[in-house]
Amino acid sequence: MIVESAPIDAVPVAERRGLGAWLTTTDHKRIGVMYICTALCFFLVAVTFAMLMRTQLIRPGMHFLTPEEYNQIFSMHGTTMVFLFAMPLIIGMANYVVPLQIGARDMAFPRANALSYWLLLFGGLLLFSSFAFGGAMDTGWFSYAPLTSKAYSPHDGVTFWTVSLVLLGGSSILGSINFIVTCLRFRAKGMRLWQMPIFSVATFINSFLILFAFPSLTAAIALLYLDRQYGTSFFDPAGGGDPIIWQHLFWFFGHPEVYIMILPAFGVISAIIPAFARKPLFGYASMVYATASIAILSFIVWGHHMFTVGMPAAGQLFFMYATMLIAVPTGVKVFNWIATMWQGSMTFETPMLFSIGFICLFTIGGFSGLVLAITPVDITIHNTYYVVAHFHYVLVSGALFSLFAGAYFWLPKFTGKMYSETLGKLHFWLSVIGFNIAFFPQHFLGLAGMPRRIPDYALQFAEWNMWSTIGAFIFGLSQLLFLYNVIECIRSNRKAADNPWEGADTLEWTHLPSPAPYHTFETAPVVK
Repeated sequence: MIVESAPIDAVPVAERRGLGAWLTTTDHKRIGVMYICTALCFFLVAVTFAMLMRTQLIRPGMHFLTPEEYNQIFSMHGTTMVFLFAMPLIIGMANYVVPLQIGARDMAFPRANALSYWLLLFGGLLLFSSFAFGGAMDTGWFSYAPLTSKAYSPHDGVTFWTVSLVLLGGSSILGSINFIVTCLRFRAKGMRLWQMPIFSVATFINSFLILFAFPSLTAAIALLYLDRQYGTSFFDPAGGGDPIIWQHLFWFFGHPEVYIMILPAFGVISAIIPAFARKPLFGYASMVYATASIAILSFIVWGHHMFTVGMPAAGQLFFMYATMLIAVPTGVKVFNWIATMWQGSMTFETPMLFSIGFICLFTIGGFSGLVLAITPVDITIHNTYYVVAHFHYVLVSGALFSLFAGAYFWLPKFTGKMYSETLGKLHFWLSVIGFNIAFFPQHFLGLAGMPRRIPDYALQFAEWNMWSTIGAFIFGLSQLLFLYNVIECIRSNRKAADNPWEGADTLEWTHLPSPAPYHTFETAPVVK
């Protein structure tokens, strides 16, 4: 890709400083930084909740938390990790990086971009304010009916959850529209849509996923709000409703939501591995097709969450085969990453370590997902800790490890400083060790029959739960190293080169200084 410069008509805008400038900014880079910082704050809260839960589960008969407190912390942990950490961090990273990669001066709608951030922040604060008004939601992040009825959850935590999710959904939809228009209309001259860097392609496809998935959740929570506040019976069998309707509406959103978190992660890994293997990405076109295939297939597999609700045999077979089918494009991606590394001149800086860790752990999660795709097996272990192990191997490795890889990869571009490689590698190894000690034993707990979502358990599950709690504390505390490394990087005097990665060849590395200037492109790039 050859990049030239063409003059543009705009006069560079002077950078405003101070708190007021940040609060009123419409600059995509500052909004991206605010997204990332907000997501990390919520991440610390979610990790704290996880530590509280694992403390309760370190041995049977613990009374560290009451069952009511456990249910609230369990529910808020899941909601926070999905809606207030993983998605905002992905959107924040894309906010900063995508316009730089495609040669755009800013997002297509800067004010809508700012509004999407403030909707996220207010939605998150509203959700947590429920603790001060009688209690937080206690129905799990999936909020199955009839647990959401006032008979089971009399305080207003579920109502706070529904309203906050409307704000968070509005934030995500605004952001997705912005990314779609930006990629379609504001690319550098000469850059075709499918010539964009793979992270930008993944963000573009992911934005359509958000647009099509969130209306289902919005409809579900609107009906739930009416049930709770106005006495309707959409999910109450006593009034002619059906609680299974909630599961259909929620999981039609919920399974694409998994890939809303995963597809940008795939894009991050696809950007990092070629840079550190010093080779072009193997099979760019097949990676794009695989990403689009995963996005489409994610809408036809939601029923595998519902094998235990009495689904007809034909439905069970359809969703079983569809779930197995989605492993094919995912396998294509894993093959392409390995082929990219094959005979490459690899170095193993922190971003590359987290990328390799992602591939290994995500593959384990994928194989356990194929086990759960088999209907008779899923019916047997559906409500056990095997499922907890599976989705943590998919989502923690998929979202968290890839986002750590991206954070270390683009941190020099964000800050103009270099982080400590020693601290970064220590963070990686502690995270990998702690994660596997925490979650791999949960496969055994599930196969032995331990139910999930419980605050206590029988004595025969004690040993593996103890190891799981030890691993969780190692994994949770190791994240403090990441935060320290970022803060130490910002405060250090280690100036980063404009392109510290020898193999990185996208526009943000080859055409911009580090950190990226406030007025990004003094001259518009032209790609040939």
